[in-house]
Amino acid sequence: MTNETTLKNLNTALQMELSAAHQYQLHAHVLDDWGLDKLADQMREEFEEETEHSNLFLERMFELGGEPEMAFATTPKVAKSLQDMFNMDLADEKEATEFYTKAAKAAYEAGDLKTKKLFETIAIDEVGHQNWLELQLSLIERIGEQNYASKYVSAGEAEEE
Repeated sequence: MTNETTLKNLNTALQMELSAAHQYQLHAHVLDDWGLDKLADQMREEFEEETEHSNLFLERMFELGGEPEMAFATTPKVAKSLQDMFNMDLADEKEATEFYTKAAKAAYEAGDLKTKKLFETIAIDEVGHQNWLELQLSLIERIGEQNYASKYVSAGEAEEE
């Protein structure tokens, strides 16, 4: 295992996080368009968290003397429904968790404990995202997308107060 492998993994992780951040940004705008402003705000928080992850990968690459490749791993896509949105995100989060777990092992084998810890920490964050997405999908399955969506609309709340 070489420093080159660690830098390659950091670049892959950076690109995955940039893709995820901008996927959440796109989701926020789609949700605003659908009138689901509360859920859009939550997606903006996810955007910020994924952006922070990309910053951590950038910092580590520079510490190791690497050269970041600022690109998307995948192109963000417009979802057609909430279920579609959450399923896309869940697949991405699972892929990220699997990759970060393997990258942590590779960093450990290379004797790079700081990068190992970084990959593990972000993998744990991604597991948290997976759990939340699985819960949302379960709720949609149990109560229906329309009922689920109704809790994320603030239209009319100011008038009721």
